[in-house]
Amino acid sequence: MWKWTCLVSHLLLSTTVSPLGRQQPPHPKRPFITFTGEQAEGNFNHLVVDERTGHIYLGAVNRIYKLSSDLKVLVTHETGPDDDNPKCYPPRIVQTCNEPLTPTNNINKMLLIDYKENRLIACGSLYQGICKLLRLDDLFKLGEPFHKKEHYLSGVNESGSVFGVIVSYSNMDDKLFIATAVDGKPEYFPTISSRKLTKNSEADGMFAYVFHDEFVASMIKIPSDTFTIIPDFDIYYIYGFSSGNFVYFLTLQPEMISPPGSTTKEQVYTSKLVRLCKEDTAFNSYVEVPIGCEKNGVEYRLLQAAYLSKAGAILARSLGVGPEDDILFTVFSKGQKRKMKSLDESALCIFVLKNINDRIKDRLQSCYRGEGTLDLAWLKVKDIPCSSAVSEAPEHPTLPSSSINRPCFQITNLKAETKELGLPCPSAGSASSSPHHPI
Repeated sequence: MWKWTCLVSHLLLSTTVSPLGRQQPPHPKRPFITFTGEQAEGNFNHLVVDERTGHIYLGAVNRIYKLSSDLKVLVTHETGPDDDNPKCYPPRIVQTCNEPLTPTNNINKMLLIDYKENRLIACGSLYQGICKLLRLDDLFKLGEPFHKKEHYLSGVNESGSVFGVIVSYSNMDDKLFIATAVDGKPEYFPTISSRKLTKNSEADGMFAYVFHDEFVASMIKIPSDTFTIIPDFDIYYIYGFSSGNFVYFLTLQPEMISPPGSTTKEQVYTSKLVRLCKEDTAFNSYVEVPIGCEKNGVEYRLLQAAYLSKAGAILARSLGVGPEDDILFTVFSKGQKRKMKSLDESALCIFVLKNINDRIKDRLQSCYRGEGTLDLAWLKVKDIPCSSAVSEAPEHPTLPSSSINRPCFQITNLKAETKELGLPCPSAGSASSSPHHPI
């Protein structure tokens, strides 16, 4: 049986400097704390930490673990394997499936703590991506909605394909923003949606779209025509978070570009930040921002990981921002390869979030003036000039118009911390943004 190990370590500096500038002796080395489990299926997929208790929740293949802060197993909840077939839609637990069923592992694709209701949201790869709601204390199953199409979040059978962000309210049900790869099935799965998180884990409305009528819903679907142009097109979501009045996702997306001096196009991957207003039930505020960084003339364009944190006193002084300002830490690998993951050299780059918002605001205002085109990789059916996007907005509910893609609040103009990398002028709904400080 394969062994897999979770490591928790402290970042140790070889030396420290006191406020007076005197070099201090190294900290004594601390041993790694390890958790090792044995199962034939392999590794774990996600980890979340309860900020109140320090308890650790691991989403693994066929298992959810609750660990103490020193990595001792407190509770184990089994999630698989079970008989399934990815071609069964709806899944066979809803209706009989004519496809052959085989024992199938359940890969954890999303793991979130719902602090308000004291539960864990664990979504897997079985049955088109249904989720369990587990009590934090003992991982008791509170609910497992599966009887509606809204309950199937993603048919992609791998980890790292789904990201969720919870938006909490004091006087109403919370929202769950879900972003997922669709694996060529846009008719089944929206690439981004906002769902209801009901207080009752067994409520009929759990995971229902926040808004849905005959014409508009709280979702974005990739047009089927896009897959005609790029058959393997998908949007891969690397990270997500909320800040202020917005929800953000960091993505990798394929695009077709013409290399210099060539008339033929080739597919590369590009990294983009997606932003939505929290209160936008129709997703009219959707905007994309190409994102990357440069150091010593080398471009780093393939996003590998990201994390949002406050600047803190020392970094804030370096960046000229406040210690409570949001800073986006990102890791990019070199170039724009024809694959998502790259083993080429990488760089840690930091972005001041309010500067990204300033760039988005500037680009939206230029679009209102009719400058550029709406350049969204997932909208391959037509290239719409900004002036046309404004006039045609009723037919294109995700495009900018006088009532669409407005910032949720006025952003104060600040000194720019970004620099251009000589990229083509970004088009409507997008704005190139590069960090002030590659590290």
